[in-house]
Amino acid sequence: MLDALNRTPNWARVRGALDDATLDSILTEAAKLAETVLDPLNAPADRQGARLVDGRVRTPDGFRAAFDTLAEGGWMGLEQAEELGGMGMPLAVYAATNPLFDRGCAAFVMAMVSSRSAGLLLTDWAAPEIRDDWVPALASGERAATICISEPGAGSDVGRIRTRAVKQEDGSWRISGQKIWISFGDHDMRDRIGHCLLARTGDAPGTRGLSLFLVDNAEGVRCERIEEKMGLHGSPTCAMLFDNAPGQLIGEEGRGLPQMFSMIRHMRLSVACQGLGTALRAYTAAADHAAERRQGGNPKAPPVAIIEHADVRRQLIELKSRIDLFRLALLETACAADLSDEDETLARFTAWMLPLIKNFGAEMAFEVAGKAIMVLGGSGYTQDYPVEQALRDSRVFAIYEGTTGMQGQDFFLRQTLGDGGKALEAFLGRARADCADHPAQAAVIEDFAAFMARAMAEPDREQQAAMADAAMRAGWVAVQAWLSTRIADTPEAAWFMATARAQLALHVAAASAPL
Repeated sequence: MLDALNRTPNWARVRGALDDATLDSILTEAAKLAETVLDPLNAPADRQGARLVDGRVRTPDGFRAAFDTLAEGGWMGLEQAEELGGMGMPLAVYAATNPLFDRGCAAFVMAMVSSRSAGLLLTDWAAPEIRDDWVPALASGERAATICISEPGAGSDVGRIRTRAVKQEDGSWRISGQKIWISFGDHDMRDRIGHCLLARTGDAPGTRGLSLFLVDNAEGVRCERIEEKMGLHGSPTCAMLFDNAPGQLIGEEGRGLPQMFSMIRHMRLSVACQGLGTALRAYTAAADHAAERRQGGNPKAPPVAIIEHADVRRQLIELKSRIDLFRLALLETACAADLSDEDETLARFTAWMLPLIKNFGAEMAFEVAGKAIMVLGGSGYTQDYPVEQALRDSRVFAIYEGTTGMQGQDFFLRQTLGDGGKALEAFLGRARADCADHPAQAAVIEDFAAFMARAMAEPDREQQAAMADAAMRAGWVAVQAWLSTRIADTPEAAWFMATARAQLALHVAAASAPL
């Protein structure tokens, strides 16, 4: 992580007075906590799961103690402003540390993510009296929070939300409705849980009638059930009922969805961290096994470690190549996000990159876990090793916070076409400059630029929508080719570049395939 940060040009602008010794101390402590506090929870929590007992959610053994430890260390408010009780660190530091925690126990870390995202949301939009009451309490870990959007019949189609907020004669609000897919919607790690919730306040159709509220769990809120899931068993996914619950309006009435988008950057960045952390866990298990497992070789001699077999080395370098390039992309995006308020071009670039790191972090985790199982062979299919759990846990990463299809639409229709190609041009300008002395990478960038020019000129909007996934995948190949120049002298970069142009051609061909 330290090496990747130092290879990220904008890090020099972001870090300010943060010196190498302090950063090293932060990352070292995060790694220590991940190894000693979170990692021991991972497998037991998967097997025990969360339970609904007498109407309250009981988290796996050790979760509350871990929450206490991380709260006491200030990790809940790492990126929150100092004046609101946080540590005031850049998002880039969050992006460097959180994969370490996710590598330890991704299910537990989801409780941290929702509280931290809610804290940033309330910082942006809550009235001072609400902000000053809740944000320091979230940053210190005294309280917890959730994000409540989805409902039965209103998942990605947010405009169909039916939960309603009714204004009372005294000016207060009461909220009734059901919310589903709420991570840590209820739990026993903290008594007070605030729900950042979208509800309908007017008769305007679609998203225009939605407002944002903060609902305390003290009155009119209960968990109806916990979903039985494929993975992330330690993270309770709750169906929540709000029955005439008191709520506080956040921001402007009728502007709930645009306000909620202020936490999208943090949530998508967090999924990318989950992807990297889970991929690292699976890769490490595979690499360690390959160094220890002995099979094959000269039958007249003792068996050799399977890392000595060329095909095993091939599998491992493929996984490490994906991880090393993704790490650079994650930190590049986080640094750009830190500078977005002062640099409009970087703000556009951040929005263009977010669907890429969200989606391909998710896909990387699942695919690295699947291929790590193959390195371990039959052992990888058992619960004796962490890779089968990593596979199950990571499948959902490509679903929540916007599915793969939605990320493609966002990347191509909104962030590329929607701003007239300005974000794309910002990327191409940087990539061309950095690839000028790297002919193979430069060729990929020019192939991508030519494809995007054709795709943007397509007159049929339906056809453009159909091309979105291919455009996103082509974009990811181009981004990796660009970033490979930062580690151009490594086997991992060479491995990727050996097939990069062919990968891009495949996605270009897919863009014109008939429906």
